Amino acid sequence: MALLKVAKLGDPILRENTQLVNLKNLNSPDGKLQLLIDNMIDTMRKEDGVGLAAPQVFESLRLVVIECSFNDRYSEAPNIPLTVLVNPSIKHYGEETAMGWEGCLSLKDLRGLVPRSTKITVDYFDREGNPISVNAEGFPAVVLQHEIDHLHGKVFLDRMSDLSQLSYLEEFEKYIAKKENS
Repeated sequence: MALLKVAKLGDPILRENTQLVNLKNLNSPDGKLQLLIDNMIDTMRKEDGVGLAAPQVFESLRLVVIECSFNDRYSEAPNIPLTVLVNPSIKHYGEETAMGWEGCLSLKDLRGLVPRSTKITVDYFDREGNPISVNAEGFPAVVLQHEIDHLHGKVFLDRMSDLSQLSYLEEFEKYIAKKENS
């Protein structure tokens, strides 16, 4: 597998709407899409991310990978099994929202306080092309919303209601995380 370069904020690909994945290409003989998925998984793990969207690796496709297990950046987070989402779509947002600190591999040294729905329903296809619908809540719902935003040209900064709650990672850990954990 190959590690992929991660697009940084300012690269135009992060602001584009992505294209639907042609499901016939999931199992094509050339294996390009399956290789992309494997490389995205390897890149997400190497970068200590809990999610990665295709535009973040310079592919304008509706494709997301998520996983959270033994992640140093999110040590308090619940386990999320490895999940590949092809053409994901949020079908329902719960009424309740919560504020939470988010980071992003494309904005690696920043953290921001972002409002998100606490419960969502997502329809998608797995990497074999099987349709799936999932109800997610809490941290998994946040991860899904964050990654699916990338498919619409959005980053977490676009969702922030108060930019004074934006911090560099070092200062976040020194001043904010320490205060919240005490």
